[in-house]
Amino acid sequence: VSSRDGDTEIYLMNVDGSGQSNLTNHSSSDEQPSWSPDGSKIAFKSTRDANLDIYVMNADGSGVTRLTTDTANEYYPSWSPDGTKIAFTSERDGNPEIYVMNVDGSGQTRLTNHSDLDKYPSWSPDGAKIAFQSRRGGTPYDIYVMNSDGSGVVRLTNNGGYDWYPSWSPNGAKIVFSSGGYGGEEIYVMNSDGSGQTRLTNNPRNLEPVWSPSGNKIAFHSDRDGNWEVYVMNSDGSNQTRLTNNSAIDSAPDWQP
Repeated sequence: VSSRDGDTEIYLMNVDGSGQSNLTNHSSSDEQPSWSPDGSKIAFKSTRDANLDIYVMNADGSGVTRLTTDTANEYYPSWSPDGTKIAFTSERDGNPEIYVMNVDGSGQTRLTNHSDLDKYPSWSPDGAKIAFQSRRGGTPYDIYVMNSDGSGVVRLTNNGGYDWYPSWSPNGAKIVFSSGGYGGEEIYVMNSDGSGQTRLTNNPRNLEPVWSPSGNKIAFHSDRDGNWEVYVMNSDGSNQTRLTNNSAIDSAPDWQP
């Protein structure tokens, strides 16, 4: 996502940062891209119909279709590994909850039902579980995991700060996430049961990490160089490399499968 054209648009680039092109090119805000498992579609959030809703488009930016039509805000789409469902966050019940729907927008079903903020769903590679962030534990945010039907909620982190933006490794063994005080988040990785939490970065504010399909790389965005840019690193935290270099805000990367 970049604001280089005056508003936030979804861009595509090669994994080395070359070939950056605008996919959405719309006067409204388009953000939070999420690739379909077969690489043919991208789900995203947009304000093009007055409030935040979930849309889907072809990988070249064509065929934009609105999936949610509620008057409340909907955002943070996440595709199921089999490509049949999209999990997302909705505020239609007065506070953010995790929902799931079919990829055509039908069958919208609430998975969480809690008074605190449940956001940013991320599917496990086998489709059996969904990780998400929540304030239900009394801290700013922690990472939780639940079964894909919303049952069996388990808390994975309890660090007293902001633990958010979870993303599963392709083999399902690890979850990468951002952690720390607001404005000073680092990227950590942990086992999928919450054990073995290990810091990968050592710079101010690193957000929204996401694993490459191979599991060898992690993309994220950071303002360590004075501006929000997209970076990539090896999955052990080594070889941190900036991919974008623009005076606008570049953020929220996602890998094509």
